[in-house]
Amino acid sequence: MKHEHVDLKSIAWETMEKYGFSPRFSREVIHEAERVSQKHQVHIKKGIRDLRGLLWSSIDNVDSEDLDQIEYVKEGENGEIHVKVAISDVDQYVPKGSKTDAHAGHNGTSVYPGIITFHMLPDQLCKGISSLLPGQDSYAIIIEYTVMPDGEVRSGNIYQGVVRNKAKLVYEEIGNWLMGYGPVPPQVATIEGLKRQIELQNEAAVRLREHRRRQGALDLETLEAQVISDGETVTDLIIQRQNAAHYLIEEFMVAANGTMVLFLEKAGLPMIQRVVRVPKYWEEIRLVAAGYGEKLPVHPDAKSLSSFLSKQRKADPERFPDLSLTIVKLMGSGEYVPFIPGKNPIGHFALAVTDYTHGTAPNRRYVDLIIQRLIKSVLLGTKPPYTIQELDEKAEWLSGREKAANKVERFMRKSAAAVLLKPRIGETFEAFVTGASEKGTYVRLIDPPAEGRVVKRESGLRVGQKVVVKLLRTDPYNGHIDFEYLQNP
Repeated sequence: MKHEHVDLKSIAWETMEKYGFSPRFSREVIHEAERVSQKHQVHIKKGIRDLRGLLWSSIDNVDSEDLDQIEYVKEGENGEIHVKVAISDVDQYVPKGSKTDAHAGHNGTSVYPGIITFHMLPDQLCKGISSLLPGQDSYAIIIEYTVMPDGEVRSGNIYQGVVRNKAKLVYEEIGNWLMGYGPVPPQVATIEGLKRQIELQNEAAVRLREHRRRQGALDLETLEAQVISDGETVTDLIIQRQNAAHYLIEEFMVAANGTMVLFLEKAGLPMIQRVVRVPKYWEEIRLVAAGYGEKLPVHPDAKSLSSFLSKQRKADPERFPDLSLTIVKLMGSGEYVPFIPGKNPIGHFALAVTDYTHGTAPNRRYVDLIIQRLIKSVLLGTKPPYTIQELDEKAEWLSGREKAANKVERFMRKSAAAVLLKPRIGETFEAFVTGASEKGTYVRLIDPPAEGRVVKRESGLRVGQKVVVKLLRTDPYNGHIDFEYLQNP
């Protein structure tokens, strides 16, 4: 049977506009970016350190071109590991008050619906001169810190530099190698010193991760299907699982963000922090744990919750992602809030850190550009670029933009899954029940990892139950996939 062609790109553009984004760059923004690119030259000016000789490398997705950060480590005395994280100096090319800045500030973030990417900045910038791509000299903000043998972080200096990425590495290849599932990637094997460099980075990351776990960092794993597309239609949905390379970058960025907060606090500058509040639905979280035979304390306690989650990951890895999603929903989403040094910080409950922001991805998130400008004002001795009122307004706006971006990406995953499954109407699939309430009963297929609603014979199903369902209908334009419950496998 021939199925009608579904233009997913058009659906993505319409969805962006529906949620208040400006998916198209104006003529003024494009011209501004072109002028900046044409005049671009990198000079080692006074106050900027030349760090191009260090063995910098990046780890990202295979198709990523908007590279925000690169890393370098060095062994110190008494088991210390000294870390340098270089963050692209996007402010160099996107000054506050420019047309490009206004566009980026409105959208607030790059959006990744799968079939097409809507970058926060024009390609000439985020995939060109402001990207830390191999083979080009780049302006950067350097964040230094030391990882102690027990995983504690000793914050160091922040300063301006010029860097050169020596190797663009890929999450899957590096992760497989570090975890013993694959060979040393060719690039790592051929560039002198890079193998030891990545091994030392991984050693530092393991220390950082273990230390945060001891403090109560939550061991969560929610499954988000990645859309595989040939540019026109959907060819597959896959789950990109976290591996050692993902953890390495995550740990390095958590420590770098904490270092930036302490730097701004020391300078007495108001800022925006990234927070996850103490869960207000803690009693519901306790009930979830009780369903697994575990008893959590009466008052919110990150260490107890972390211990429960780690235990469940080992006991039932197949269902763990759905448990994680339930906990994430009950904890509440992260948000941006203004922070004045001297006040009590809210902290990040899930990461088990008190001082945290987003400052390591200025090509992709606007709040990171704000943090970068604040840091540069300290380094240059200039007037702070934002008032308390501005930070308050931007924190609220950018929290909303992040939620809107998540809605766009979630809808497009459902739409893409509906396209992929359309030829398979009438087939049966094994699935897990992910939601069962008055709002409806929902399942996640095991293969492909698509989500949909049980609209027939759904009564009595419970969350976590493994079931066999029959595909009844798909609607890519509304992101609907409907199933009938048949039996337990």
